[in-house]
Amino acid sequence: ALAEIGGKALWTKELDRVLVEGEIDFAVHSMKDVETIRPDAIAIAAMLPRADVRDRLIGAESLSALPPGAVVGTSSPRRSAQVRRARPDLSITLFRGNVATRLAKLDAGEADATLLAAAGLDRLGQGDIGCAIPVDAMLPAPAQGAVGIETLTDNRPMRDLLAAISDADTFDCVMAERAVLRGLNGTCHSPIAALARIEGDAIHIKAEILSADGAECVAGAATVARGDAAGAMALGRSLLNRASPALRALFEA
Repeated sequence: ALAEIGGKALWTKELDRVLVEGEIDFAVHSMKDVETIRPDAIAIAAMLPRADVRDRLIGAESLSALPPGAVVGTSSPRRSAQVRRARPDLSITLFRGNVATRLAKLDAGEADATLLAAAGLDRLGQGDIGCAIPVDAMLPAPAQGAVGIETLTDNRPMRDLLAAISDADTFDCVMAERAVLRGLNGTCHSPIAALARIEGDAIHIKAEILSADGAECVAGAATVARGDAAGAMALGRSLLNRASPALRALFEA
């Protein structure tokens, strides 16, 4: 599992190194894979317009259509917990690897179904695979579907150039979701879902935390001003305040 082999830093540490050492001018990331706390020397300078935030289920038309006791392959603590919450009878098996690897495992019968990000499938030209799950049934991971660009904090000319291609709505929503994560002290071990959307001049955020088995789910929502990181962090803290001691312990470890 990703949490056992380095967490999200596994994807960013080499790009961080070459960025700080001046070998590259900027780095492009899937924002879902970028740690919540970043080095002071590195700044998130831009985000591209957000893609589809939903998950797609491959192997069945819906979770409810899976037969009793079916096996779902995923490496995501969030997806695992949400599946178990919706269908406690289902079994989870660890699926890691790129999209092709996971689909090959599914074809080989290692699981009856799997879940993948719609954005990733769309970018690979495989958007016709599986069925999209509505966000009210499965809230996505914070920053899902967003591509971000980082550069050195003190590289003002590069930050100005990157700002010219940044999508303001995506940037503000994803930064709000990341602030919820900071309020939760979230890690790769922690089942967390969050989605922010622009509503008028403000941002409406929905978030939830779950126990690993999905038996406990604490959900909440807040409307905050754009750029109000403190308000988004407060939503995360409010979820913890309403959680059981066992669930809170997942975020305090």
